[in-house]
Amino acid sequence: MLTNLLDQKVTVHFTNGANVSGGVLEQADDKFVAYRTDYELFYIPITSIQSVSIDNVKRQRSTIGFSR
Repeated sequence: MLTNLLDQKVTVHFTNGANVSGGVLEQADDKFVAYRTDYELFYIPITSIQSVSIDNVKRQRSTIGFSR
């Protein structure tokens, strides 16, 4: 299933609640996933991944401010 997401920009969600985003899924096999960001290359064990989501559209953050 993860091989369908190769070379796509994804967010990896871990079983402990943390996540890593802004990178590309480079390789996937039955034990590890290779995930590359601009600065690092992660080799992530499959057993620590809860879910993987595809980053389709950049979310626009709402602005907070006061008007006069």
